Amino acid sequence: MAQKNEGSCQCGAVKFQISGPFESFFLCHCSRCRKDTGSAHAANLFSTVAKITWLSGEDRIKTYRVPESRHEKSFCSECGSAVPGIQMDGALLVVPAGSLDTPVDIRPNAHICLSSRANWDDGLDEVTRLEGLPG
Repeated sequence: MAQKNEGSCQCGAVKFQISGPFESFFLCHCSRCRKDTGSAHAANLFSTVAKITWLSGEDRIKTYRVPESRHEKSFCSECGSAVPGIQMDGALLVVPAGSLDTPVDIRPNAHICLSSRANWDDGLDEVTRLEGLPG
């Protein structure tokens, strides 16, 4: 049986299903991915064999490509959530791990582009951890 994952955007307008395996999972710390996420890194799954089926909201997806680069981000035009994108002339499916509603069955392969990581992205394993919002 083929592996299936489902996902959606924050507002629920965009829903999708992925059929097939993810081949890699990278946490990218480049400045472009930090801008995309507003965080320390992007967490993206990659596949050259999985297929995406848009269940709803495909018409709400916008894609921004940084001029003169290969860097793209697809997002819901309603809520701004990152959603999957097809890159490299259809050869690569890129899925933001946080967009999935089903559990991710692989662990990240690597942190990449560490040479451009945020200056505050060191020693985060030593920062206090809370199960909810601070009280």
